[in-house]
Amino acid sequence: MYEHLICGVDEAGRGPLAGPVYASAVILGPNFNTEGLRDSKKLSESKRYFLAEQIKRNALAWSVGICTANEIDEVNIHQATLLAMERAIKTLKGFTSIKILVDGLFCPEVDFACEAIVKGDDKVAEISAASIIAKTERDLKMIEIDKIYPAYQFKKHKGYPTKFHIEMIKKNGLCEYHRKSFSPIKEMLALQKKHARLIF
Repeated sequence: MYEHLICGVDEAGRGPLAGPVYASAVILGPNFNTEGLRDSKKLSESKRYFLAEQIKRNALAWSVGICTANEIDEVNIHQATLLAMERAIKTLKGFTSIKILVDGLFCPEVDFACEAIVKGDDKVAEISAASIIAKTERDLKMIEIDKIYPAYQFKKHKGYPTKFHIEMIKKNGLCEYHRKSFSPIKEMLALQKKHARLIF
């Protein structure tokens, strides 16, 4: 029905100490009203959720791809981000003639023409939309995780390395959603291991 469609792709959650990294792929289509779309980091939380609902309701297609904290530790955050992007794109079904535009410097391995655009989330509406979906969907996931592990208050900092979050890690240890390969967690674990050897 449509030809030469643009699929915007962006991620959320590269920097946190906990939680998955999310990627989103969005095809807005020619009739979508792009007013207000921009880099999700430049929008208020309420505006992000409002636009996310508009995108979900009116875009031709949208999807998310996820890499867990364990996967991030296994392959590193760069590879995990590309894998999450690949999963998001592959979740889109029924589109054979699309061009992928990705925010940043690197493209995932997919069977479509793909171009990386620096600061694309503020230049290309489809990437802005993907930025908004990835951010809001990840935030909702972190709010869910907060209910399981309320001591860390994930709903407030979303897993980012705030002073409070690091203090709670020192006090309570790690939960299953923490990224063990990230500093300062990696250094904490190494120190614990060293102390254990000294004790025993």
